[in-house]
Amino acid sequence: MQARAYLGGFALAFTPGFNVANVGALADRVAHDYGVGLAVVGLFTTALFLTHAALQVPMGRLCDRIGPRLVGAAGLVVVAAASAAALGLREAWFGIAMRLVAGVGTAGSFVGGSDYVRATIGSPVAQGLYGAMSMAGGGLALAFLPLWGSWRAPFVSAAAVAAAGVLVVAVAPREPSRPKVGAELPNVLDRRLLPLAAMHAASFGLSVVIGNWVVTLLHRAGGISEHVAGPAGALVLFLGLVSRPLGGRVVDRPAILRASFLASGAGIALLAVAKPLPLALAAAAIVGIAAGIPFAPAFAGAARLRPDAPGAAVGLVNMVAAVTILVGTPLLGLTFSLPGEGRIGFLAVAALCAATALAVSRRAA
Repeated sequence: MQARAYLGGFALAFTPGFNVANVGALADRVAHDYGVGLAVVGLFTTALFLTHAALQVPMGRLCDRIGPRLVGAAGLVVVAAASAAALGLREAWFGIAMRLVAGVGTAGSFVGGSDYVRATIGSPVAQGLYGAMSMAGGGLALAFLPLWGSWRAPFVSAAAVAAAGVLVVAVAPREPSRPKVGAELPNVLDRRLLPLAAMHAASFGLSVVIGNWVVTLLHRAGGISEHVAGPAGALVLFLGLVSRPLGGRVVDRPAILRASFLASGAGIALLAVAKPLPLALAAAAIVGIAAGIPFAPAFAGAARLRPDAPGAAVGLVNMVAAVTILVGTPLLGLTFSLPGEGRIGFLAVAALCAATALAVSRRAA
């Protein structure tokens, strides 16, 4: 039963992670085929995260009320339908609109999945494994979609991944019943959650922001072919598969959490150099490993601080990261029009990430 619970949680994690990077992996191709600039391509991700961010707390509350498995499965259905619909018309405004709808689904899937893992398995390590699968989704999108040079690739693959996820969740065990929640849900605007939200925004949020543009950076500024830049850039997200479970073992080790932010900032700064390829690979690996560590402490910490509304608390923490992605992705894309082909933007992100070490305290960890 526990194995099926893990698989159900992993299916709910993989689809949001995949949708984080599926358009960014083919940014230049999407821009060419739609006849738009990179800033407009950034809006495909912005649109997804607009609804994804706005619905984090409502989806968390819905999980607290009717159960996370149902909320997560419904989210996967929405993602599959919106992604399939996006194939019907090659117009930027329509693709962006469908991504807006898909964000409703990723919100339900991600928050529902995290709360489902907490309710069925419960350990911080399990939360780390859940987060690892989310990062794996984004990493695989960056690694393989550049090999499929078509504007359809992000949408066909997203629809297929979400549809497969629905089948897996359908056979996953139900979460244990919980006490009925009354009409008045607890208020989760809790100042104690802010350090955790900052940690998650700087680790997950900023890694997704650079993940959407790292292939473009390595290709344009580093002169690396897109077929090589895709797998290289994928390390930024994919190595979270290793470090997020490790983060579940350091939930009460603030020194390690601070070091992870400093290492991630240093890695992003090195990545801004963009060449030679061995340095870019090493930098992407540093970022991928370091950025994964704070996930489990942030989510497990939020649920621990607010046992009266764990789904909503996790939703609040993740909402801050989603807003970071929402704002940061197009802004970083705009820096490619400045001298340096995006290097300035990557250096700014590096500084923000390193500065987040100041937010880590014993209470936050």
